[in-house]
Amino acid sequence: MPTPPTAAAPADLTGHRALVTGAASGIGAAIAARLVQSGAVVVAVDRDEAGLKDLAARLGDDQIEPVPADLSDLDSIADLPTDIDILVNNAGIQHVSPIEAFPLEKFELILDVMLHAPFRLVRQCLPTMYAQGWGRVVNMSSAHGLRASAYKAAYVTAKHGLEGLSKVVALEGAPHGVTSNCINPGYVRTPLVESQIADQAKTHGIPEDEVVEKVMLEGMAVKRLVEPAEVAELALFLCGPASASVTGASFAIDGGWTAH
Repeated sequence: MPTPPTAAAPADLTGHRALVTGAASGIGAAIAARLVQSGAVVVAVDRDEAGLKDLAARLGDDQIEPVPADLSDLDSIADLPTDIDILVNNAGIQHVSPIEAFPLEKFELILDVMLHAPFRLVRQCLPTMYAQGWGRVVNMSSAHGLRASAYKAAYVTAKHGLEGLSKVVALEGAPHGVTSNCINPGYVRTPLVESQIADQAKTHGIPEDEVVEKVMLEGMAVKRLVEPAEVAELALFLCGPASASVTGASFAIDGGWTAH
């Protein structure tokens, strides 16, 4: 009889250097913590300088390199470290509004932070990955990268664009040992989700205390918010050796939302 497969060893990322955007809180902080636990040094990028200092204090100054940066300033991205072999494009913002009232400056801002910035980061980090024949790109997409919702024109547009970018990186990076994948969470218990409750209530015409149940969880079969630590575990798998043949894929962690 064939030998049954053994469980994969935990990912050991010792010697690897990761860059995580939106790292000061929520999903980004959870991913940074998980990568550090696995041995990686993490360049933590966020516009929240105080949050980055707290992260470094919790996880260790020897493992976390806090780099305050505003990704909406696209030219400044060139100043970020490029000696990176794990890139996690996680930073995100949100605005909820009908299309006819959607502020033009908000639309451009969201695309800058969530699509143009990831492209620039990938573009400047790939040479290091190619040179060493190994790299991991993890793009934090969303269920909204696979489905649309009303009143989120910019966010849905950015996430759909990120899905396409991720697949192109997967195709170009494959000969160089670089993988690229998307993670597609539903609503996660983060400050970004909490901050949009008031806007959702106003737009949908319902009380704020009904937004989670009637809007956020309405399409999810599992009626609970996703926890950041759950997303971080999936990100760790995509950064580790067990995912060497996994690329150009999108991984839903959305409580069954996209099963409809």
